[in-house]
Amino acid sequence: MSAVFNFTFVPWFRSVAPYIHMHRGKTFVIGVCGEALAAGKMGTLAQDMALIQSMGVQIVLVYGFRPQVNEQLLTKGISPQFSHGMRITDAQTLDAAQEAAGQLRFEIEAAFSQGLPNTPMAGATVRVISGNFVSARPVGIVDGVDFKHSGLVRKVDVAGITRGLDMGALVLVSPFGFSSTGEAFNLTMEEVATKVAIDIQADKLIFLTEIPGIRVKPDEAASPDNPIDTELPLDAARRLLAKSPPGHSPTDTAFYLQHCVTACEHGVERSHILPYALDGALLLEIYVHDGVGTMVVDEKLESLREATHEDVGGILQLIEPFEKDGTLVKRSRTEIERDADHYTVVEHDGVIFACAALYPYPEAKTGEMAALTVSPASQGQGDGEKVLKRIEQRARAQGLRSIFVLTTRTMHWFLKRGFEPVSPEWLPEARKKKYNWDRKSQILVKML
Repeated sequence: MSAVFNFTFVPWFRSVAPYIHMHRGKTFVIGVCGEALAAGKMGTLAQDMALIQSMGVQIVLVYGFRPQVNEQLLTKGISPQFSHGMRITDAQTLDAAQEAAGQLRFEIEAAFSQGLPNTPMAGATVRVISGNFVSARPVGIVDGVDFKHSGLVRKVDVAGITRGLDMGALVLVSPFGFSSTGEAFNLTMEEVATKVAIDIQADKLIFLTEIPGIRVKPDEAASPDNPIDTELPLDAARRLLAKSPPGHSPTDTAFYLQHCVTACEHGVERSHILPYALDGALLLEIYVHDGVGTMVVDEKLESLREATHEDVGGILQLIEPFEKDGTLVKRSRTEIERDADHYTVVEHDGVIFACAALYPYPEAKTGEMAALTVSPASQGQGDGEKVLKRIEQRARAQGLRSIFVLTTRTMHWFLKRGFEPVSPEWLPEARKKKYNWDRKSQILVKML
């Protein structure tokens, strides 16, 4: 085995190990759009889900079949009918949907039943349990439009799904529901996945979709200057949703985002929107720090927010021990009071557990993140990463393309989170003049 491989593998494995540990015993609901299945992605998705399950994650898989139903109808000379962003399901459409659902269920179960030969999970056995886990009610007539056999989720069989997961199986749920009289209703994958995630109290809801995620500026085309917003606090997601038109098409900003917001508002702490076209998107989102899609996160359990003047005392109390041991440069109360609006804090029950400040240099399209501090009482719980993410969001909102830090003792923490070392000559002119050559701080930069 080559030394180069050893050199790259060991740091990589160490970097993903905390996420393997973090997610063990958790439950994920994964919603896969029909377009992903039509594109032939089920084989690699089965491999990745088997790998995730082998690392202790319980999985509920909900699949969609929009393009498959459309194809069935078009071959019969029938035009698909939609209204209010929902399919109108007449008798012929219901037949097409049942046929598509049955065929896809067969293909999915077959993908997990092959022993996954010639893959990283060769020889693995993934038991798949499917059934009538969802009861439904009709959409009815909305604004004069009769949706016929289109339905909404009435109830999720939580006990049935939980039993399947406790047996070590992957639970497969189709976008079909049945009434108490046995009538079938065509549902949407997105609603079913969201309701299942809420009712079984899942740790994550993940959508594999046609879009790469939510863009910082949703009205602008994809470009390096308009990247994916990898993390959206719930409040920010609500605001974006309020400004977006109704999501009738899967490529509309609101289409998946509305379900992520609903899930987070009802107890699912993290909801994700990932591109199915990217090979390994599930693994990259779950086990790599920055991920590859957009995560909507509910932060109601603690307050991650911009600081006010009332927080100055708490910030001083937090950073004082680190100033005394030389980890941080000493800052006066006057300086912190003057710059309070530059700070982001994590506050819980009136106590500040973490903070950092952003000092922008607009002429250089960069900003300095200073005074990143986490209380010893909460270290290892992710508060530092939360503050870093918020600082990155604030920097993007100000049009900055990078952030930089000066550090003498925490270089490796920043390197693991995408920062790269540069020389003092890289610094903006205004900051270079204040650089302390005696302190010899390392300068690290992260592109946004």
